[in-house]
Amino acid sequence: MSAATSIPSTSSSRPPPNSVLFARGVIAQLATWPALRIAVDQSWGGPESAQKRTWLASVIVDDFEEQNDPIPDVEFVEDRLLQVLEDEFDLVLEDDSSKGIADEIVKLWEAIQLGGTRGLERVIALEEKADKVKGKKLQVEEGAANDSDWEDESGESDEEGDLRASADAGEVPTLLDHAQCSKPEAEVDEDGFTVVKGKSRAHR
Repeated sequence: MSAATSIPSTSSSRPPPNSVLFARGVIAQLATWPALRIAVDQSWGGPESAQKRTWLASVIVDDFEEQNDPIPDVEFVEDRLLQVLEDEFDLVLEDDSSKGIADEIVKLWEAIQLGGTRGLERVIALEEKADKVKGKKLQVEEGAANDSDWEDESGESDEEGDLRASADAGEVPTLLDHAQCSKPEAEVDEDGFTVVKGKSRAHR
């Protein structure tokens, strides 16, 4: 047996080009999603948060590759995204950004399946966008508390300053109680004044 025939071929194990292209696009799409960026940056999924994002992309790709009848629609993909965010990152979204991401993923799949250069162009655009936000930190205010609830005497709260996003970081999603952040409780004293409990002092 010659050396040439003794080496096993790996060409049959390579995924189809369309699958690779779709996977690239999904990975880039998830990398630009503010909610998931925050979860990964803050390690809400533990030390393997970044790997979980990549794993989520592979799950979505498998959904499309394995379910041919019917092909996953926007609702299916959105449910998948929300399920993984909650299960793996302990994160519940209050906004509807997951629907927009799901819609883009479905459109990406359709564009790639049509062939031509449209799918490739869309993937390249997504990857360029992902490169622009790579390494940028995105902060968010958790819970539904108004800024006025957290203001101190200077007119700006500690949390507001810490959690303000930079202008070029993209839209900041609204999240629900990941860090168990709660609003200060108000009390009424015997004179009828409302006392708001702060971190280290009270205001009347």
